Amino acid sequence: MYINITKSETGDNKGSSGTLVHYLEKENRMQPENAMENKPERWFNGTANDIKPHEVRMGIDRNVAKLGRDDSKFFLINVSPSQKELAHLVSKYGEDVAREKLKEFATRVMDEYARNFKRPGIESHKDLLWFGKLENHRYYGHNDREVKSGQKRKGERKEGRQMHVQIIVSRKDITNTVKLSPQNTSRGGNKAHSQKLGQFDRTAFKQSGETLFDELFDFERNLKDSLQYANTMKKGTAQQKAQMHTLTELTERHPQGQPLAMELAHDVAQGMFESVGDMLATTGSMAADLLGLLLAPVEGAGEQQNPIEEEEKRRKRKKKAQSRGVRR
Repeated sequence: MYINITKSETGDNKGSSGTLVHYLEKENRMQPENAMENKPERWFNGTANDIKPHEVRMGIDRNVAKLGRDDSKFFLINVSPSQKELAHLVSKYGEDVAREKLKEFATRVMDEYARNFKRPGIESHKDLLWFGKLENHRYYGHNDREVKSGQKRKGERKEGRQMHVQIIVSRKDITNTVKLSPQNTSRGGNKAHSQKLGQFDRTAFKQSGETLFDELFDFERNLKDSLQYANTMKKGTAQQKAQMHTLTELTERHPQGQPLAMELAHDVAQGMFESVGDMLATTGSMAADLLGLLLAPVEGAGEQQNPIEEEEKRRKRKKKAQSRGVRR
C-alpha cells in the first residue's frame, strides 16, 4: 500500500487548486477506448459521490481564512494499492464493486488522517474539507525509465491494474477556522507548535492505512510486503535487519508462521530487541512457537543453516573482532 502526501502534482499548493483539479480530470477528457469508459468518474467526499470539478475548486479555494500568500492552501494525498492488493479486491468484489470499495477505503483513510493530528474536534473525515477522485490508470511520464530509453512514449498507459485515488484536502478544517498541516512532523515534541497546528506522524498515518486495508478486506499481507519490513530494511540498524531477516526466513520456510512473524515485526521495527536471541527470549509463550517453527525441518529443502545459529555466529565474530581491537 502506497500512501503519500505531497504539495501537488502540478508543483504548487500556495494558490488556487484549479490547475490541480483540471489535471486530475484528465481521464474524463480522454477519448474512451470502449463503451465501458463513457461514464465520467466524479469526485466524492464521504457524503456525496457526484461532485463537479468546479465545486471542488471553489470549495478548496474559499477555505483559506487567515492563510497568507506563502502558506500552503491544500495538500494532495495519493492512495495507491499494490498490484497484489488490487487483484485481491477485484477477485473478492469484481471490477465495478472494487472501485466503490476503494472509494470507501479512501474515506476511512481520511478518518485516520484527521485522527493523526490529535486535535480536539478533528476526529473524522467529516471534520475535514476534502475531495477524492478515483483514477483507473497511470500514464508514463518523461521521467520514467521506459520513456527515456524509447520503449514507451509519454502519455501511454502503464500495464497492469493501476486503480488509485487522489485526494485534495484543505489546509483548513471544514469550519475554516483550524489550521491543519501534515508538514508539521513534530509528533508532539514541540508543544506550542503542535497546539497551534496539530502534530502529524506520517509513518503512523501510512501504517494505519495499510492495517485498515488488511482488516477491511481480509487481506493476508506477506511480511515482505509490509511497511514495517520496508522501513526496517531501509533505515533500521544491523540488529533490526538481522531480526527481520530471521522473521522472513520463518515465513518463507513455514507460511503458517506469517501471523506470528507480523506481530513480532512490529516490535522489531520499534527497536525493542537487541538481537535475534533477545527477540525470542522476550516474547513469552510466542518464543516457543517461533523457535519450534524455525527449528522444524523443511521437506525437500536439504541442509539449511539455521538463522538462529547464523545470528549467534555473527555475534561471536563481532565480539572476537572487538576484543582484538582492544588488544591492539
